[in-house]
Order: sequence, then structure tokens, then C-alpha cells
Amino acid sequence: MDALLESDNPNQALVRRARYIQGERSVDLIGHLHCDVFNQDKFLINGVEIRMRLVRSRDAFCLMESNSTSKIRILDASLLIRRAKISPAVLVEHARMLSKTTAKYPLTRVEVKTFTIHAGVVGESIDNAIFGQLPKRVIVGFVDNKAFNGDRKLNPFNLKNYGINFFSLYADAVQIPSRPLQPNFSKDHPLYVEAYNTLFSGTGNHFLNEGNSISREDYAKGFTFFAFDLTPDLSANCAGHWNLVRHGSL
Repeated sequence: MDALLESDNPNQALVRRARYIQGERSVDLIGHLHCDVFNQDKFLINGVEIRMRLVRSRDAFCLMESNSTSKIRILDASLLIRRAKISPAVLVEHARMLSKTTAKYPLTRVEVKTFTIHAGVVGESIDNAIFGQLPKRVIVGFVDNKAFNGDRKLNPFNLKNYGINFFSLYADAVQIPSRPLQPNFSKDHPLYVEAYNTLFSGTGNHFLNEGNSISREDYAKGFTFFAFDLTPDLSANCAGHWNLVRHGSL
């Protein structure tokens, strides 16, 4: 995934994306804003003021090339918002309820934490990675520090396996999973299907006729995530399912 266009065996996905901007051509993109308030399924009532601040990543983080000559310039940006026409009777009921209480929106808060592991370390234990309210799902990945901070020659989304052969979580001294993951990412004897299976069991795709576009072979080649559902009934993916808030350390 770190192979550049000039290499003998370039990243084919990078080659396809590069075609969009060859010859300094403009490209149009569209996507979803991954903010907690936009990931809940309730409409916002009238009169709610929302302020958003979008901060661009550095060019060194967004671009992959062997030199430092290219730049990204945003020519135009638009925010697409869906509006709904509500029945007058429903609006009257909303006004009646708002005279007695406030509108409540259940949000699933998403938080990204980063920890630095020094090169050459054989084993690492991170105590109190999360202290206080425990999450209902944890997804762990490892990436090169230079790529994470922005390097034009490295892919910041190349989640390498780094030869990990032991992985486990401890929530209030309870080991998750009960038997730690012990994958083998060697080329001669690759045995990591149990770790690969966490992409399904930890994300709600388990036993469903759905995938995640990550093949078994690709998992060890830049898509090495470890996903864990910490809810008692494995319901972290259920939007309408409530779990008691737990506090502790992870």
C-alpha cells in the first residue's frame, strides 16, 4: 500500500485514483460528514442552530508522491442538507412537548485515541487507555508514526500487522476475548483467521449476509484491525438498543 506510482509494482488503487487528476484536472467528490450528530436517526427540530468547522488535513497527509510539488486547492464546496415537511398536527404536538421539556437526541460518541509505541519494542502494555465511561465497541489498528503525521511517501491508512502474535484487552481485569488472539502473520504459515473474524464479530456483521470489502488476504496487507464488541449481548451495532453505561478502565 506504500508503493508509489514510480515503483516497479505500484499500488493499483493509487494508480486508479491518480487518473482522476492527471494533467491538473479538477475532480468532484461527495461524502458523508462523520460527526456524531449526523450519525443519529432523528430529525433536528426547527430553530436549532448548528455551527460546523471543517479543518483540512495537510497536503503531506492527503497526497502520495515521490516529490513535494503537488498541492490541493479546493475550488468550491457545498453542504447538502435534507429537509422534511412535517404535518401541522405533529408540529403542534412538538410545541406542546417542548413547553414541558427539552428535545433529546441519543448520540453514540466516537472518540479516536492515539498511543505511541517505540520501534524495537517486543511487547507493550497500555494501562488505562480508557478510564471512566467504557465504550461499547473498540477497534484497534497500527500505523507508521511518520505516515500518521503526514508523509508524502507513506500511506496513512496502511494499517500494518507488524508481526503481532498476541493481542488482548482487559476491561476491569476481565480479559477480552477470554482466550487472547495469537495470530501468525508469517508468509510461510499465515494463521490469523480468528483475528480476521473480529472484523465481523466486533462490528455487527457476524452471521449476516454482508461483508466489509476486506478479504482474508488483504487483512494482513494493510487492513489489520482488531474489533471488539464490549456489550453483554453483542448489540453495539443496534441503534435502537440501549445498554447500561459502564465505568471502569480498559
